[in-house]
Amino acid sequence: MAKETPSSSPTSIPSGLKAYTVPIFLFVLAMFFQLFLLPRSFPPSHYDVLGVKMYSSVDDVKDAYETIASKWDSGSGDSLPADFIKIQYAYELLTNLVWKRDYDLYGIDESVHIIEELEKQYALEDFAKIKLPLLEVVSYEPEREGFMSITSQDFVSKFQDSKPWLIQVYSSGSKSSAHFTTAWRRIVALLDGVANHAMLELGDVQLVTYLAEKKPTGQVFFRKGLPSIFSFPPNCKTADCLIRFEGELSADAITDWFATTVLGLPRVFYHTKETLVPKFLSKVPPNKVKVILFSQTGERATPIVRQAAKDYWNFASLSHVLWREEDASFWWNALEVESAPAIVIMKDPGSKPVVYHGSGNRTWFLDILEQNKQLQLPQLRSTTSMELGCDARGYSRAGYDKATWYCAILVGRQSVELNKMRETMCRVQDALSKYEESDEASKDPSITPAASAHKTKRLSFAWLDGEAQNKYCFFYVQSETSYDTCGTRRAPIDVPRILIVRYHRNATETANVEQKSSKWPKTVWQSEADDVDPAAQLVVSYDGPAETPEIIKWLSKMVDDGDNRNLPFYRAKTPELVPESAEPMRSGVPKSVKATQKLLSIWNRIKDYLADPRMGPTLLLGALLSAGNVWWMRSRSSTPQPAQTNQPSPNQPDDNVEEKKKKERKREQRRKNAKEKEVPASITDNEPKDAVQILSSGSDSD
Repeated sequence: MAKETPSSSPTSIPSGLKAYTVPIFLFVLAMFFQLFLLPRSFPPSHYDVLGVKMYSSVDDVKDAYETIASKWDSGSGDSLPADFIKIQYAYELLTNLVWKRDYDLYGIDESVHIIEELEKQYALEDFAKIKLPLLEVVSYEPEREGFMSITSQDFVSKFQDSKPWLIQVYSSGSKSSAHFTTAWRRIVALLDGVANHAMLELGDVQLVTYLAEKKPTGQVFFRKGLPSIFSFPPNCKTADCLIRFEGELSADAITDWFATTVLGLPRVFYHTKETLVPKFLSKVPPNKVKVILFSQTGERATPIVRQAAKDYWNFASLSHVLWREEDASFWWNALEVESAPAIVIMKDPGSKPVVYHGSGNRTWFLDILEQNKQLQLPQLRSTTSMELGCDARGYSRAGYDKATWYCAILVGRQSVELNKMRETMCRVQDALSKYEESDEASKDPSITPAASAHKTKRLSFAWLDGEAQNKYCFFYVQSETSYDTCGTRRAPIDVPRILIVRYHRNATETANVEQKSSKWPKTVWQSEADDVDPAAQLVVSYDGPAETPEIIKWLSKMVDDGDNRNLPFYRAKTPELVPESAEPMRSGVPKSVKATQKLLSIWNRIKDYLADPRMGPTLLLGALLSAGNVWWMRSRSSTPQPAQTNQPSPNQPDDNVEEKKKKERKREQRRKNAKEKEVPASITDNEPKDAVQILSSGSDSD
């Protein structure tokens, strides 16, 4: 009895279906794509409606339309309003040279929704009642609006600077492009001084093809229609790095996208009277100026404001406040703001805010920030020590030729007491400034030295964070109570101190040090005494009352003694100021938004492939190849193979055993040969048989 083949087994049908799962799936997907997805992606064109070939000339379109119209006039055939609307729309679109160009080259048909609207409107009426023409002709010329245009001839020459570019692609016959003029004018005004801008017409096919988005088939298209907005980031000059805008076509959305995504600028948030103090004023670092911008409209911070927030990040923090009439009395009592728009500058603790009313241009706004970017009493930091003249390695603010200068430093930990002393030191500065401008007859001789040094920039003022700069603080405050001022707080006691440091450069000593350091390189044996600051320092602490007149008199006496007395020249190595961590600047697109944009980009790419007519044949080919591969593998596995065994037969010797024995015999023979070889002679052996004694000329045998 013959055996039953596996193919005739009842269990072979499910296993066969399981093996052909992938080919079946690809075949079904190919059929679904060809029968359902592809027809929806490629509906009948307007050329098909008129019965002419694709990309036919205007004359051919007119001839086809006249043929159809003659049938309508003769009354032959059943003419429905829907058919008339489609034919009339196709005729008007394809006889307009600009619309036909946009439709043929880029597939742009921004008025196609009119067909569906008119079909609903005239569904039960005679097509003769339809108002003609269906489409309104638009002639849009941006040059008349004063906008800058760009072409393929001047594209390279335009991109000479490193500024970013914002470019709008438009069509002279596009109604939506014409309606976007107002928003584009607003965008151009907001980006003035921040970025360059230009407009590109679809007629420049070479440049449009280079910059536009492309489908997998290579066809140029505009995903969001017209106008299309894209940007070249700073130092970007090719289409590989441009960024496309895919949001709502509004001035606010485009400027926010450009400032955030392209420029990476920080946001400037709005605060109310309830949140201004806890969420803004209390969180600004003590070394930064606080800038509050009052707005009447509540619009988003402009790119100019956000660019200023980035440029002045190390000096100032900016915030917006929406002006409301019901809060007018509160803002007047708190900041003396009468109305909006207004700019409020808040500097040192206790100092009166500086208020600017009105709205000016970009230059006016930046001038205000530049004039008020520094605190009245600046903080002594690693980045400001040289500029303030409070560094023994540098020079006076008055110039390199000044041998003696001074720095009054307020030292202490962050506390209420330190803020009060900062207010006092600000009053000291104001008093010295006013003293310089007062009448000569009313001047006090005891204050003149300090006022004169302050006027000539030989006397600077600063404050030092004694906790963050503890080594620097302990270097100057050397007393039993220095822990009340410097280092980590150990007790609820904070004692700010006022110090004056006298810097003096000895020209002869400095020249010797410089000559020695330039002539002889520093080695490990060099004395540590040579590694000192070039300027000598003498530090005196103020122990008097915290009153402005007393502090001024003490400063004057210190300056007078330092200028007129022959004080000793002591030099030391001042500890380095610790670079304080800067406030992190949150800029750019948030991670959640980036993830959403990435998913949207992937989905758009999938939709592009779904509209690719090559996908159906590709899937069908994949199904056939996969089915062939499965059939071949199954046929090969069902073919009977001759039985093979690894066990040797009793009459046949094992090849592996014989091979091992041969190798073992060869190794044994090599060991025997090595033993039989004669060992070479050495200096410790007996005299060799063939040795000959050679006597020297000076031997006794002569």
